[in-house]
Amino acid sequence: MTQKTIQGNSFIAKKIKERRNELGMTIEEAASKAGVGTKTWCRYEAGESIRKDKCKGICRALSWYKFPHEDDEDSNRISLQEYRKHEAWSEFLESAFGAGAAIAFAVGSDLLDDHLREDLEALKSQPRGTHIGQLDISWLMEDLPPQFLMEYDYDFLYRMKCKLNEMRRKAKWGEELIAHSVLEELILYLCNQEAAVYMELTGGVDYLEEDEEEYDTEEWLYDLLGDMDIVTFLYSGLYVNNEEAYHYNRWNERQFYCEEIWSKEE
Repeated sequence: MTQKTIQGNSFIAKKIKERRNELGMTIEEAASKAGVGTKTWCRYEAGESIRKDKCKGICRALSWYKFPHEDDEDSNRISLQEYRKHEAWSEFLESAFGAGAAIAFAVGSDLLDDHLREDLEALKSQPRGTHIGQLDISWLMEDLPPQFLMEYDYDFLYRMKCKLNEMRRKAKWGEELIAHSVLEELILYLCNQEAAVYMELTGGVDYLEEDEEEYDTEEWLYDLLGDMDIVTFLYSGLYVNNEEAYHYNRWNERQFYCEEIWSKEE
């Protein structure tokens, strides 16, 4: 599993407080923008440990490009040797696209799973049909395709979490991670996005092997998917109508890389 916390210290606490004051924000305002409670933010400024999946929110609240570290940046880099023991390490991704792709899925799937769990926790106490856009704080609202915002209710997030868990099990068992549906493509895309942010915050990957190149944060994903349609249709401001493959109503259909579809087309 991803190491969950950054050890708190006076340097980080001072940087957070100074930046908040520099922006003229109250603790309540900063906490709200970061998606945490005021007590949690106060603990940050007191020098206590910070969950790594909360760093993205802190950076968003403080308009930081990356999280500050007192020590040399390289000391926070992700260890390839460590991540090869990760429960969602994919030998398939490593073999086909390089170790960086396998790390991206392992790291990103941890973070996406945390975000799904937190949004599900918030939705379960709301009336049936409540979607994440109605929550005071949603970790996923800004990451999911905006056209279908009102569709992201408890049932959708639960289904997405189950599919993510299924893909993590496939990775662990060495099976191919092939996206047959839009939902599977979306999960891979979100995992990669989360991992890219995380790696910026932690300084990248310590590959150890001299011949291992730094991975391209997007190239491996589009090579795996076979195209950039997930971005073109869902993240480029296009309107997706009911008849198109990327319409929300078809996200769970097996549409890509399926033998049964190829046989019908022949």
